[in-house]
Amino acid sequence: MLWETFLLAQRAIRRNVLRSFLTILGIVIGVAAMILMVTLGSGATAKVTSEISKLGSNMLHVRPGQDTREPGGARTSADAFDISDVTSIQNSIAGLAGVAPVAQTSRQAIQGSANWSTTMTSSTNTYLIVQGYRLAEGRNFTDTELKAGKAVCMLGQTVRSELFGSASPIGKSIRLKSIALQVIGTLAEKGLSNFGSDQDDLVIIPLRTLQRRLAGNTDVDTILISAAEGVSTDTTKADIERLMHERRGIQAGQEDDFHVRDMKEIIDTVTGTTTDLTTLLSAVAAVNLLVGGIGIMNIMMVSVTERTRGIGTRLAIGALERDVMLQFLVEAVVLAACGGMIGIAAGLGASVAGAYLIGVPFVFKPGIVLTAFLFSGFVGVAFGYYPARKAAQPNPIEALRYD
Repeated sequence: MLWETFLLAQRAIRRNVLRSFLTILGIVIGVAAMILMVTLGSGATAKVTSEISKLGSNMLHVRPGQDTREPGGARTSADAFDISDVTSIQNSIAGLAGVAPVAQTSRQAIQGSANWSTTMTSSTNTYLIVQGYRLAEGRNFTDTELKAGKAVCMLGQTVRSELFGSASPIGKSIRLKSIALQVIGTLAEKGLSNFGSDQDDLVIIPLRTLQRRLAGNTDVDTILISAAEGVSTDTTKADIERLMHERRGIQAGQEDDFHVRDMKEIIDTVTGTTTDLTTLLSAVAAVNLLVGGIGIMNIMMVSVTERTRGIGTRLAIGALERDVMLQFLVEAVVLAACGGMIGIAAGLGASVAGAYLIGVPFVFKPGIVLTAFLFSGFVGVAFGYYPARKAAQPNPIEALRYD
């Protein structure tokens, strides 16, 4: 009985293919849009997470001042760190893969007639480890160069290209403000970060070179800390906070004049944001399914009117009301299911193309495909019920007289 009803529904749908397709177009668009939004959103989340993880998901950033901004836009100030803070962290906290003191400033790098505005980063060799840089050419700083603050540097690929073109810069000099720096190494290319900054646009010099020759102080802007594999960053963060409370004389109840940022927190924040945005866009796309359902209800009402005499004939020769109702309900579900399947194909195709165009990985989500298809079937039942019920209610005599 159900199979025969299904065949009747197919026959009725094929009787006017164009009208049937236009009827399900809202379902097709809704399902395709939902799959597209979720797939691209998942791809974007995966890309952002991957990019941030490259910076070190086990990394902690320790900076002076609170991690908030005042109404005027300036970060709350506090005394800077110095190298003794770095040494204390290295000696007092277990489970660390590396600790790198960092001080940065913007400078104009000059070589001959070429010049380039770049970021000058002063640190130690550990900076390369915690930030994931590799040498492309040359060497690291020696202990003597680090302790004495020698005028040497390593170049990122962007700076190397802007100042030296394709030539090797090793052994040559560049000028930053008032000092000439000998190039001892170049870094392998890292490209753009997920936030759009050029990770190769930097010059790295020894920390003491900046402190003694340019800044005239012993300040450390940031301490980068990489936890060892398998060590909880939450535990490490708590240990660092306790140590800094002691070193900076912060009593219980007093506000911290430093902050420790865990890269995991950034990953969780970004992932949560992209997930919320994807959910919102998917909900908007789902509205198309409701619009498609209204289209199905509308065309089914028209179909009931057009087939009134046929319904009367079926009722007159002994068909039960539930048989007529089932026929129209199955038609609505078949229409919605066809729209769902076409929408799935269109959505997956658009997702593959979209992921390629915007440069994110294609992340197949079977759950959203199944959800979209089931939702389309539910729309068919929900919006097909009233027309089906209406089709089963006419008086057979009146239906046969209908013109």
